[in-house]
Amino acid sequence: MEQQQKAPPEIRNAAQFLRGALKARVGALNGKRLDYFKGKSAIKALLSPGYQKAKDVPPVQDEEQAIAVLSAVNAFAFFLRVQRGGPSGSSSSSPKILQIIQEQKFAADEYYVWFFEGSQWTTYAGGILMVAIMLAGVMFPLWPPIMRLGVWYLSIVMLGLVGLLFAIAIVRLIFYVITLIVASPGIWIFPKLFADVGFVESFIPLWEWDLPKKKTKKSKKGEKTDKKKGKAVSTNGDGAFIEEVEESGDSRPQSRSARVEDAEDEDA
Repeated sequence: MEQQQKAPPEIRNAAQFLRGALKARVGALNGKRLDYFKGKSAIKALLSPGYQKAKDVPPVQDEEQAIAVLSAVNAFAFFLRVQRGGPSGSSSSSPKILQIIQEQKFAADEYYVWFFEGSQWTTYAGGILMVAIMLAGVMFPLWPPIMRLGVWYLSIVMLGLVGLLFAIAIVRLIFYVITLIVASPGIWIFPKLFADVGFVESFIPLWEWDLPKKKTKKSKKGEKTDKKKGKAVSTNGDGAFIEEVEESGDSRPQSRSARVEDAEDEDA
């Protein structure tokens, strides 16, 4: 946008910091998916230690200065104030429908959609690298013989590793079936071979019995706790719940006390 090009360097740097610091939420604006955020999240980002370490940005010491900086960023159309509606699809997890509001101002409880993509050097570098790889593949017949021979050896090694992985998987399955029949409950060789762990951890331990995992009895413990301490009553109105607690004692009658706790805001 033309307004973004006219922005002072400090305001542009602040917008650059916010683009990388804020958690991205995806919304639908005129059929196009764009990132948006809530105002109070941007205020917290400017008051964070990370912003204090940033260079060539407007100084921010309190919430008023943060709102002033965000208002200046909004004035140069790096992000615009929008109204958030319901889901754009049939599912509740679909992107929310966004609509730009004519009156632009910054407030902590409002939503704002990004029209600034930030630094594009990673995108350009990725595009150049992809083009270079494609050209190298197309020009493979023109490579020097020694380079083509090296690529051939490398491909053989990679295929050998993939084949070895399949062989280990087949052998461990056959061994498990045999031990399941002979010595139940069966033994797995390399039990963490396909687990989400590191390369070395995938081969540790060497073998393990296929024992069923113990189930925790959380429901029974919860029932005992409710009988001893009381019960929790949730309210649908203001996002809080009241927990009643019974006081135990032999020499005095039982009494009840109430405690109110605020639930977290979903849009925080």
